Amino acid sequence: MREEARVVIIGGGVVGCSVAYHLAKLGWDPILLERRRLTSGTTWHAAGLIAQLRATPAMTRLAKYSQELYGGLEAETGIATGFKRVGSITVALTDDRREEIARQAGMARAFGVEVEEISPDQALARYPHLNIDDVKSAVWLPKDGQGDPANIALSLAKGARQNGATVLENTEVRGVTRQSTRVTHVHWARGGEIGTIACDHVVNCAGMWGREVGAMLGHPVPLQACEHFYIVTEAIDGLAQMPVLRVPDECAYYKEDAGKMLLGAFEPVAKPWGPIPSDFEFDQLPEDFDHFEPILERAVERMPMLAEAGIHTFFNGPESFTPDDAYHLGPCPGTENVWVAAGFNSIGIQSAGGAGLALSQWMEGGEMPFDLMDVDVARMEPFQSNRRYLRERATETLGLLYADHWPARQKATARGVRRSPLHREMLDHGAVMGELAGWERPNWFAPQGTDPQYEYGWHRTNWFHAQAREHRAVREGVGLYDMSSFGKLRIEGRDALDLLLHACAADLDVPVGRVVYTQMLNAKGGIEADVTVTRLSETAFLMVTPAATRVRDQERLRRLSGDRAVTVTDVTAGEAVMAVMGPKARDLLSAVVGDDMSDAAHPFGTAREVELGLGHARLHRLSYVGELGWEVYVSSDMAAHAFETILEAGADHGLSLVGLHAMDSLRLEKGFRHMGHDITLADHVLEAGLGFACRKSGGFVGADAVAAKREAGLEARMLQFKLADPEPLLFHAEPVLRDGEVVGHLTSGGYGHHLGAAMGLGYVPCTGETVADLLASSWEIEVARTRVAAKASLKPMYDPAGERMRG
Repeated sequence: MREEARVVIIGGGVVGCSVAYHLAKLGWDPILLERRRLTSGTTWHAAGLIAQLRATPAMTRLAKYSQELYGGLEAETGIATGFKRVGSITVALTDDRREEIARQAGMARAFGVEVEEISPDQALARYPHLNIDDVKSAVWLPKDGQGDPANIALSLAKGARQNGATVLENTEVRGVTRQSTRVTHVHWARGGEIGTIACDHVVNCAGMWGREVGAMLGHPVPLQACEHFYIVTEAIDGLAQMPVLRVPDECAYYKEDAGKMLLGAFEPVAKPWGPIPSDFEFDQLPEDFDHFEPILERAVERMPMLAEAGIHTFFNGPESFTPDDAYHLGPCPGTENVWVAAGFNSIGIQSAGGAGLALSQWMEGGEMPFDLMDVDVARMEPFQSNRRYLRERATETLGLLYADHWPARQKATARGVRRSPLHREMLDHGAVMGELAGWERPNWFAPQGTDPQYEYGWHRTNWFHAQAREHRAVREGVGLYDMSSFGKLRIEGRDALDLLLHACAADLDVPVGRVVYTQMLNAKGGIEADVTVTRLSETAFLMVTPAATRVRDQERLRRLSGDRAVTVTDVTAGEAVMAVMGPKARDLLSAVVGDDMSDAAHPFGTAREVELGLGHARLHRLSYVGELGWEVYVSSDMAAHAFETILEAGADHGLSLVGLHAMDSLRLEKGFRHMGHDITLADHVLEAGLGFACRKSGGFVGADAVAAKREAGLEARMLQFKLADPEPLLFHAEPVLRDGEVVGHLTSGGYGHHLGAAMGLGYVPCTGETVADLLASSWEIEVARTRVAAKASLKPMYDPAGERMRG
């Protein structure tokens, strides 16, 4: 045992072994400490399914890397991983699932994953034991595979040792020494021996123990262990190697292994498990056949040979799940040197190789190496480590892996944690709530006399029509939506301006009362944050961020602040915000505040204090929907009164309450970017079309990359697309075809209710080409097997000059 290390990794499952392997390859000489034996928590009993296709190009890239890594490990370490490319088949039993897997196949093509849509008969030819009586369609991914989970982990551990890592079993971490936000020492016990390791970094790879280990390290990690069930049959005569089979409509997956069949399940209502016994090692949980029986009954009909096969093993083992079914990776907010890779939601084997690569590169370079925002642990709000919250949410998230992934599907459990000051008022007027980062947010309003509930599907649902009404209200009259959930960070102190000029690309040395749209960039010119900043005084600024990135944006400012005399405070809950938008917004607000609301008195991009009703408010004149409008900021205690005052005056101006679904379709018509979809840290700010927000004088993070790109020219451009056919719907990730060839995918999609067709945004290659060359091409979007002609534009198709919102 060494007394000091550059990094200590806690946890010896497949993920911890992968992190050790990749850091060792980079020369970090890590120490990995495993409380019992390697793989003894979750890894040893994993099913070992290894798929390529994930929800984003970056996640798909990592899944592909895992396959490539596992295929070559045996030659490197001498330990076989059992990796085989057996392919996989997913079958659809309903029309909704048929639509879903067709769209997934299109996404696979856009992401460079080999995929084939096949008929039920073709599925039967590849899987002769399958009952296809009610199968509507299927997809075949020939390069999916399976492997031996324990041996994959052991091979990674050996590879780590070969490159200088120390891997120690039966060594428990008993505690740490912390100085402020840093962990300086890790304290361990092994048999009767105890000791301390001084370290520069610590990585929490503790799997289902990750929450508790995180608390010890200074950052509880939101994850919850659940019981996970599968059965293994006795050997079946003549059973040959077959693809992995997924039947999500029956919550089931099937895997042939050594002449036996494994049947696993992601049941709709899961069983959270814990607390975990201190001596847990290679253990099983008690059988619960009643819980698994409905899955087995359907499986016997789907795979009739199971009726004759004996059950060799009924297995129940724990797996860890997160609140949103995405794993946790990256530096822990509020700490300086604590990292995490945990909470893999039953896809740890297929994810471990890529996660280890990504985290090691992140630690080596100090910045996220490519777009990992979907799994960045900083997406989690602090309250989400609450034990009761995790247990309630985990009953649902396990089953959501195989549930229908309908557009705008909302989670049903652990709701109502965070509420706007206007929550009750919105419900009283028919709001149908969605949830983001724990916030209950009005997504749409049900007409009087109708059920305020989502009806889900892939076509025109009840909320589609509600969204259309609200969309038109903003375009033609005036609408109000609640944006209180958006993050609000107060940046204050002697060096507040200096920090913002370093962190943000736009010029923020502006007069008090100016509102500036800007980005925070990384060294490559990628977009780390998309925000507005209002100067409140000489030394105080308000940054408004998307609700989903508030923690991440605050953490970035904290890390960039260094020794500057500045504080960054989350003040989100202190103010409610109502957006009043539309061509009649000026008339309505003039009646409410009684002040001059002309363009001369209140220009675009400015904020000012006003009297509103019996109280005060602050009006910010800007727009995310492309119309004349103001954001009304009012302290939370006065929010209900301010809302009532605006609503009463609105009766004379045709005011409509609108939801955030309408906000999204309005911004899409205007071509405004959405952080996390259209713009990410992997997207260069110039290629995103946001160069206008970068000051020419430089001096900000990423300035050199912006200057270099201006000199070298763009390799890609973001275009706006509108379908020629008004019937199909777009959501995201649909393939974009140029002159018949796939060249990209939509980063976001929706329906342009004013322009009359589905619309989307997406990047396309453009090296050495003019805008005229691009726009002269023939463009199509693939929508569930069908190619639909599309118009492409570099400028917004709605009000390209921005006259309406500046009028």
